[in-house]
Amino acid sequence: MSSKKQPTFNRSDIELVLSKEFPDLNKSQISLAIDSILESIVDAVALDDKVEIRGFGTFSKKYIRPRKFINPRTKEVSYLGETATMHFKPSKSLIEK
Repeated sequence: MSSKKQPTFNRSDIELVLSKEFPDLNKSQISLAIDSILESIVDAVALDDKVEIRGFGTFSKKYIRPRKFINPRTKEVSYLGETATMHFKPSKSLIEK
């Protein structure tokens, strides 16, 4: 089993690609556009909406069941209620690429 690290594509990479694609926009405008897009995705998912970007994937809210856990030091049993996380499912075309 080989442990090859896959290259990451982070926010600064996105800003660099967009600045090459749209040379008339400055860095602060590109950063503001990325912030606006991400914030609207997060807000929509927080309101239990599903966000689908064709050819990219779907963002949705995933609920994690309530569960109990034991503190290993004190052996105290505690309970954690239902929690929610953001879930991303890539589209078939994104997986193929």
